[in-house]
Amino acid sequence: MKEYDFILKFDLPDREVDPEKFVDALYEAGCDDATVGIGQNGRLALNFIREAASAFVAVSSAIADVKKAIPGAKLIEATPDLVGLTDIADIVGCSRQNIRKIVVSHKSAFPSPIHEGSTALWHLSKVLQWFRAKGSYVIEDSLIEVSGANMQVNIASQMRDIDPKLQRNLQAILT
Repeated sequence: MKEYDFILKFDLPDREVDPEKFVDALYEAGCDDATVGIGQNGRLALNFIREAASAFVAVSSAIADVKKAIPGAKLIEATPDLVGLTDIADIVGCSRQNIRKIVVSHKSAFPSPIHEGSTALWHLSKVLQWFRAKGSYVIEDSLIEVSGANMQVNIASQMRDIDPKLQRNLQAILT
């Protein structure tokens, strides 16, 4: 079994309730491998270091444990997943300018961002796989695995907002 380090952010069912109220319930539900962040009423962040057979098992079991402790909690985001140039530079171990130069010089091969504007955002998993394929960067297997699991969880979470009547049409035009 490997250890996976990730953060889960949740909206609480009652935004007026103090998140401190849930700390004991989280521990009892199996979140004893997480540090709980309760800085904002109505929100909760948990930094897990969880042992599991795979990153997906680690992330999905952690989500299930939180939902068992706090019925109605809604996942906002699983991280690491979405990253900008500075995040990529910190993870890869070089300067932001160097990453920007790599993105520009390998524009046709570098993963496409999921958002492009004044700040571009990428799925970390795709970026790390690209860097690993280049062969000149050391990337931890567990980071690639957990960022890939988080990407899948975040995409599935966002799909809750798709109008079911439009889902088939959207899938057809995007493939």
